[in-house]
Amino acid sequence: GYNPASGPRLLDILISDMAEDVLDIPEESARVLRNGFALGFKESGLSTVSDTENLTYTSTLVDDAILVADRVVVDHDTAICPATNLTLRLIVLEEEQRVHVHDTLLVMASEKSKVYTAKLASRGRTTHDNAVQAEQATQILTEFSQWLDTREGKPYTAIVDGANVAYFGWGKINVYQLSLMVTALEKHGEHPLVIMPQKYTRKKFYLRQGVTQFLSETERALFDRLKEKGQLYIVEPMCHDDMYWMLASVSNQTVSTNGESMHVSKNNDEGRFPGLRPMVISNDKMRDHKLDLLEERSFRRWCCSHVVNYHFTEYIEDQREERNITFHAADIFSDEIQGNECSGGVIAWHFPVREWDANERFCLRLPQ
Repeated sequence: GYNPASGPRLLDILISDMAEDVLDIPEESARVLRNGFALGFKESGLSTVSDTENLTYTSTLVDDAILVADRVVVDHDTAICPATNLTLRLIVLEEEQRVHVHDTLLVMASEKSKVYTAKLASRGRTTHDNAVQAEQATQILTEFSQWLDTREGKPYTAIVDGANVAYFGWGKINVYQLSLMVTALEKHGEHPLVIMPQKYTRKKFYLRQGVTQFLSETERALFDRLKEKGQLYIVEPMCHDDMYWMLASVSNQTVSTNGESMHVSKNNDEGRFPGLRPMVISNDKMRDHKLDLLEERSFRRWCCSHVVNYHFTEYIEDQREERNITFHAADIFSDEIQGNECSGGVIAWHFPVREWDANERFCLRLPQ
């Protein structure tokens, strides 16, 4: 049994145990919670809802003495719940989970290489033996990991998904846009590393069916400049670049950091983008990795704490001209059940609901 056997503390224990096993709840469960507490705390004035009704929103602050069992929209920019005035947390990867992500990526490199070479073989293209190719892909990624961990110099604080940034908004590779990103990150106090498939650094490459792209000497010189500055890592053919920028985001970079934290606090004096480092600059939705990367909780925590999205304003006359780039975290509060203590000691619980929008939560707080 539980100790205590009843009361708010028991509720907190039960939900904490539940949160270890599930990340979110279905809307039906939100209704059950609402109705159960509405009936148990009739003095709260909360009404029950039928199986076909939607829970109503609470958008104003609720007095601490009143039960909260409502649907809320958490502010996307501040992570503040309107009903409790609490700030939801960004729950990051634990060290054991970070190591698991790192090691799982090495396994994935092998599996994805086998799938890729099998696909090429089905099209009649000559490839090395799948097993040998997969072993080579894993070895190259392992060497990349070791290089990150043992290299000297400034640690990389921003890992750039080069293909994603160069392709954004164009339908082709725009090296000028990639160069603008690197410059913008440097102005924000970051030390970026661009991860780029070798294919897109060649003078001529196949882009998609019926489309071949040619890079100018100026564009190729931009790649050379990044390479000279130690800010470009070219991923070899038959290897998947996404494995590289994902792995780099969970690398310790032991030698270059000298054991010091790279993370940036909120409201820092340098005006840098707050959050964990290295951050990943990408608009990739990660759909290909969600199911096979690792268990769901670790995947969500990795996305929430490391991925930073971006947006370029359009150029006016010359695609090489400097443009404004805005950055925003993929999430500023975690997409999983969490409890936070109110001023009076009561825990307010926020549950993501599968059928609701990303910033919506079912909020549960007992009266004080």
